[in-house]
Amino acid sequence: MPQPTFERRSPQAPPVAFLAVTADTLVAADFRPRTRRRPPGPYRRLLATPGARAFTIGNLMARLPMGMFSVSAVVMIAGTRGSYALAGAVTATGLAATALVAPWTARLVDRHGQARVAVPATLIAALGSLALLLCVRHGTPAWTLFASYAATATTPNTGGMARARWNHLLKGDADALHTANSFEQAVDELCFMLGPVLAAFLCTALFPQAGTLAGVGLLVSGMLLFTAQRSTEPPAVRPRPAAKAPLRAPGIPPLLVVCLATGGVFGAMEVVTIAFADAQGHRAAAGVVLGLQAAGSCAAGLLYGAMKPAGPAEHRLPWCVAAMTGLLTLPLLAASLTGSLPLLALTLLIAGMATAPTMVTTMTLVQQRTPEGRLNEGMTLAVTGLLGGIACGSAAGGWTVEHTSAAAAYGIPVTAAAVALMLTLLPPRLPRAAG
Repeated sequence: MPQPTFERRSPQAPPVAFLAVTADTLVAADFRPRTRRRPPGPYRRLLATPGARAFTIGNLMARLPMGMFSVSAVVMIAGTRGSYALAGAVTATGLAATALVAPWTARLVDRHGQARVAVPATLIAALGSLALLLCVRHGTPAWTLFASYAATATTPNTGGMARARWNHLLKGDADALHTANSFEQAVDELCFMLGPVLAAFLCTALFPQAGTLAGVGLLVSGMLLFTAQRSTEPPAVRPRPAAKAPLRAPGIPPLLVVCLATGGVFGAMEVVTIAFADAQGHRAAAGVVLGLQAAGSCAAGLLYGAMKPAGPAEHRLPWCVAAMTGLLTLPLLAASLTGSLPLLALTLLIAGMATAPTMVTTMTLVQQRTPEGRLNEGMTLAVTGLLGGIACGSAAGGWTVEHTSAAAAYGIPVTAAAVALMLTLLPPRLPRAAG
């Protein structure tokens, strides 16, 4: 039997030993350290897209005030006028005005480009917020509050513009687009998590108008940074796109009604939670409690985006809405049976975990059903449905708080979610056969 032999190597060479097993066979053993690099995760790959990080930062700055303005308005108006019904009605009016104006703004964005339309629209909305601040500070008649807040309706759909950029950059990659939609929904929830906390802190620690002032500064500066990233901006559609309007596209109207009912959940939850915390003597904690609901949704959205969805989106949507409806009963039980604000915060954290999957699936369906060249308009119509529902939920929540109690008013979000569930279970309307 042959003896093992080793090959002598230079000191600079890596420590590799060669062992002769037979006369004509040589096996090499490599003792060099091996480093295994894990493949980048879906979100790291997503943000590695050229130009993605720059427009995401600007969009995040511009989107953060979306979670600040309504809370700031409710705290500011209720604190000076002593009426949650008035505060809820004012915010509902502003949201209803946005529901009417936003699709028109989005249509202009699709036709003329994001930068040319979004910047002037943002400046008009900022002036409306400043007008509301001055009206509240100087005690002007109530109708001026409605008029001022309605002027903020020109605020562009920042989330829709970001999704339109992802759709432009990732066209044809369904998995990456699912991750992008989940990421954007998580950003939405992050803004609605941090926004109310920041607004409540500024309004209570400094002065009632501080939240609105900070929101205006973030909105304008963020929009300027976002629109400056021209390399990732989708091309404008000129001349007028030949495709039919999204509102007339098959499958879009039922989704908009679902968005309307889902928005009722968000609008009622915000006003009712602020009122419940105020009744407990902890108005400043309302932002934190609302932020926990958004935190649960943000975490669930990121997890949902890292997974590959099973089955078509239209089959997943009823399950997502059913989970949201079931989990929303937890805050109602906590508020009604215990009256404990910490327990309510915990149940809102849990209930929020079904929000992001519902919204991601809904937006995916909107993108799939929106005609070519009208994407920003289609997504803005979905947001318009949400805003209309938020307006209705805000008004209903404020009225219920005034006439019953904040604990009983938690039944409004549950009812709105149950309506959304019934709508998703309706059989789809198929197009009529020709002839």
